[in-house]
Amino acid sequence: MRSFSARLIAWHEHAGRRDLPWQNTRDAYRIWISEIMLQQTQVATVTPYYQRFLGALPDVQSLAAASIDTVLQLWSGLGYYRRAHLLHRAAQEVVGKHGGTFPRDAATLETLPGVGRSTAAAIAAFAYGERGAILDGNVKRVLARHQGVEGYSGDPAVERALWARADDLLPREEIEPYTQALMDLGAMVCLRSTPDCARCPIADDCVARRTNRIDALPAPRPRKPLPQREVAVLLIGRGDEILLERRPPTGIWAGLWSLPEVPCDADVAAYCRDRFGADVAAGAALVPIEHAFTHFRLRLTPLPCTVERWPTRMEDSGRGAWVWLPLPEATGAALPAPIKKLLRALATTLVTA
Repeated sequence: MRSFSARLIAWHEHAGRRDLPWQNTRDAYRIWISEIMLQQTQVATVTPYYQRFLGALPDVQSLAAASIDTVLQLWSGLGYYRRAHLLHRAAQEVVGKHGGTFPRDAATLETLPGVGRSTAAAIAAFAYGERGAILDGNVKRVLARHQGVEGYSGDPAVERALWARADDLLPREEIEPYTQALMDLGAMVCLRSTPDCARCPIADDCVARRTNRIDALPAPRPRKPLPQREVAVLLIGRGDEILLERRPPTGIWAGLWSLPEVPCDADVAAYCRDRFGADVAAGAALVPIEHAFTHFRLRLTPLPCTVERWPTRMEDSGRGAWVWLPLPEATGAALPAPIKKLLRALATTLVTA
């Protein structure tokens, strides 16, 4: 039987993906952008964001020079916004510390903000042909099944075992097609549910298949009930404009524009007097929005509010903390996905009313 890597490389020649927008290039910048976007996000979701991002910021110099607002606006809706902040910082580091040229080895790439061991190895392989193992979520699943590695892949001991297997299975040559084949196998064949073992080039010696444990490997994340948080978001309207407020620089949706947020039992009128010095009347709540994060669920209750008085002194004192925008324009701002969806629905309602 041919080696693990030889079978994967041969399979990739006729069955692998070859037309993704970040393939067929040695440009480390483009490869890096794709690898960061693809963290915890599927190809179909990433593709339009990737193309739009590269259209606006085609090289590391333009990304480093861009404002974080511009980066977040291009990222808006893609989720896991910490990636965008780290991407911006890494670009500035490449320009400031590396003369605008990406490091050529995985060890140095891994020192960049937001670039972990697997991402660094993938960039080095695709851009420079450096030999190194990768271990993203899909690859963990492939190796756990094929090698029969027990346990949850996020557990440190299990992850160490998977890294050891990934290193042992590396081919001496053809690292780029091997790396892409491993990614493609996990994304196209060795799926979390209903894997297509009949198409798998390494099925013959797959431990999970031979022992009838495909559904058991890798073990799922230990289940814990997700805590629920509830807040109200204020749709403060003034004519055809709506008020957006910048989120804090840390925490969920860091640095994005959003709607002012208050506890569900808050006195909205008192809050707006204290926060803005304005007289605001709250209307009836709209249908709540449910949004899931990794560690908790968030329930957002939209509260339409009408401005009865807005002090003139507040127009110029926001200092970037809040902004009034026409509703159609607000939907194009760097907003969290559920807020963008809410405002788009409201804008559509106004147009069709």
